[in-house]
Amino acid sequence: MRIGLLTGGGDCPGLNAVIRAVTRVAEREHGIEVYGFLDGWAGVLEKRYMTLDVQGLRGILPRGGTILGTSRSNPSLYEGGLEMAVDNLDTLGCDGLIVIGGDGTLACATRVGELGASVIGVPKTIDNDVAGTEQTFGFNTAVQIATDLIDRLHTTAESHDRVMVVEVMGRHVGHVATHAGIAGGAAFTLIPEHPFDIDDVCRRLQRRHELGRYASIVVVAEGARPLPGTLDVPGGAVDQWGHKILGGMGALVGSAITERTGFESRVTVLGHVQRGGTPTAFDRVLCTRFGVAAIDAVVAGDWGTMVALQSDSIVRIPLSQVVGIEKAVSAELFQGVAARFFA
Repeated sequence: MRIGLLTGGGDCPGLNAVIRAVTRVAEREHGIEVYGFLDGWAGVLEKRYMTLDVQGLRGILPRGGTILGTSRSNPSLYEGGLEMAVDNLDTLGCDGLIVIGGDGTLACATRVGELGASVIGVPKTIDNDVAGTEQTFGFNTAVQIATDLIDRLHTTAESHDRVMVVEVMGRHVGHVATHAGIAGGAAFTLIPEHPFDIDDVCRRLQRRHELGRYASIVVVAEGARPLPGTLDVPGGAVDQWGHKILGGMGALVGSAITERTGFESRVTVLGHVQRGGTPTAFDRVLCTRFGVAAIDAVVAGDWGTMVALQSDSIVRIPLSQVVGIEKAVSAELFQGVAARFFA
């Protein structure tokens, strides 16, 4: 038996750990040959791959990024692209394909599956927005990186009595911002799910600083949205895939705080730092569990499913039930916990 494997979308801590787990169990327990497609779906369309084996993958468990490379290439954006992907898998003798990615990558896997390919999904994204799983791998690492930075900013903020604004990733959802804000003791956390009133933020920061020499940390998800009419936000351009190019919300919030309160503000944008580096122990374990579960699904012939974490168990759920559904931050966590510590 031969299977393919690809990593699609943005890079993410833990991808190599999944590749390692899939290959080890496939080779050692089942004698399955594994083709690793290069640069995501582009590798499938162009028939670019490398043969994976246990010996060649030694030492990759703690490495960030992906040894296979990744891209946002999507066969559905090209005429006949989906059919070509299915034909190429057949030509290469792949009996199935394990697809590691977020919603866009998994949506493509679903469509390829509908055309006859045998696919298994593994949920990956630091945003933690894939439905059906309690966590995606990479999320824990991103939160830890953001929290470590916030801890460092506290000391310089206290030394200068400043407001420190920290912009983190989170295009449509604020899981990273919410968790990092709670863990880092933020005075405010602004996320896409709950539009904010900048005047209210500033008033509450002023009250906080009137009580004494306090430093304040404001965590801002890149996709955070102000209430209509409360803060002017320039219209954004879109990339080649049709995604709105985000970023800059932290700077807007920082400038508004300075103008409306008189407090000196400094803005730190984490950007791709959140994606890079060594995955946490939690993510290494989760990735290993996902990889093992993906091969188990292959052997069981349970195609068209995604492995997921639910109640500390790894389960399989139909891809059709998770694709296109965005998992938002729960009101219980944001309003019931995070917001109760604001300012």
